[in-house]
This record gives sequence, structure tokens and C-alpha cells, in this order.
Amino acid sequence: MARPTRCRRICFEPAYDSFAPGGISSGGKIILTLDEYEVIRLIDLEKLTHLECAKQMEISRTTVTEIYETARCKIADSIVNGKELVISGGNYRICSETPANCRRNCCKHQGKITRFIQQKGDNTMRIAVTYANGNIFQHFGHSSQFKIYDIENNEIVSQQVIDTNGQGHGALATLLNGNQVDVLICGGIGGGAQNALAQAGIKLFGGVSGSADEAVKAYLAGILTYSDSATCNHHAHQHSCGQHQCGEDKHGCSGNN
Repeated sequence: MARPTRCRRICFEPAYDSFAPGGISSGGKIILTLDEYEVIRLIDLEKLTHLECAKQMEISRTTVTEIYETARCKIADSIVNGKELVISGGNYRICSETPANCRRNCCKHQGKITRFIQQKGDNTMRIAVTYANGNIFQHFGHSSQFKIYDIENNEIVSQQVIDTNGQGHGALATLLNGNQVDVLICGGIGGGAQNALAQAGIKLFGGVSGSADEAVKAYLAGILTYSDSATCNHHAHQHSCGQHQCGEDKHGCSGNN
């Protein structure tokens, strides 16, 4: 009886998932799986050895070598013969850690990741959370990172941290809109940003604090405590809000960002 294939661990899904020849195409298509993509990324871009790659992906060195050779052959076929290269499928799982707490140090390169991530599916809801060290960052306009969650059938199917590479309400709202975000969970947020998000069709849940992951879980369960009027004072960096849960309870609060 054949041994089952071991699931390959990858850090994140690629930001670009297809490449087509600029000249005359042969009409053919090559499928590069995500585990093949990850091996190419780790060995050829990150300069890891086959053994280091194997440890990071939690597979054997022999398997890494086999994947690497197959992936390079596919890439060569695409380049030489003018075939479209599509990155899709494979036997893999996404690393559930973040750059701040990843014990294997595999996510050290996530700061290099593009600010834009791949297109979401037709039945996918995308939630963004202002993010810092596992928690909800409390000043939307100064957010340096968002954590992005893709939701299908009310379950988290993928998550990824992206850098904003800058600050400013308008720029951040544009970034979220470009990443097809449907819902934003954050702490304090200014009126201008709220208007920009509303114009982009992004539903806002402000005045939230604590763990980013737990906030998303609470939202999916319909029990997220949030504020309809969470605002930021740009001079004192304070916000005040009348909080309530998605379901019922109402509270009052004030706090520093």
C-alpha cells in the first residue's frame, strides 16, 4: 500500500498566480503547484539549501529535490515553448504563525511581500484587521500592517499579514479596496477614513481592541463588540465610543490609542 503524501508547509500564497508570454503564445498551459512554487522561492530566491528548505516545509530532503527538479522543468517548458504558467493547487498548508511569533523563523521575509494579494474567489468574504504583534492596532491612519482573512462558509480558510508601506487614511482605504476587502475591524478611526471606506463599500467595525484573531472569530460568531462612532483625535491620539455587540449589549468607553 502506497504511503500517503505528506502535506507541504508553505509560508503564504503567491501574490501573482499566472504568467503569460508577451510574444506569440503556443496556447499551452503549465500548472505549477503551490508547493513547487514554494520550493523554487525558498531555494532560488531565499537561497536556502535543500536541507533547510526541507526543514521549513516539514518534508524530506529527497522530496524537496524531486519537487525542485519538476518545478524547474515546468518553468523551462513555459519559457522556452511560450506556454502560460499558472500557479495553482498542490498538497500544502499555509503557515499559521506570524512574523512576530513564528518559532521556525520561516516568516522573516514577510516584510518583503507585496502590498497586494491574489484575487479572492466569488464566494469568499475578505476581512482586514489593523495589526501589530497579534493585536488590533489602535490608530487606523498609522497602521503599518493589516492582517487579511479570507472566509468561506463562515470559516477562516486563509490568513496573511501585509505591509502598508506608508500611512494616511486615503492611501490605506485605497489599499484595502485594491485588495478586495469587504470588512475592516480596527480601533480608533477618523471621520475622513470612515467616509473613504464607505465610498469603497467596505463595512467598518471600529473601536475594537485585543487579539486580531479572536476579533475575527467573534465577528463570525455575531458577538463582536464594536462602535458605530469610533473616532481618533489626531492631536491627543484618543478615541471615545459608545460600544455594542453585534447582537445586543451596549456600553460606554473611552481610551488612549
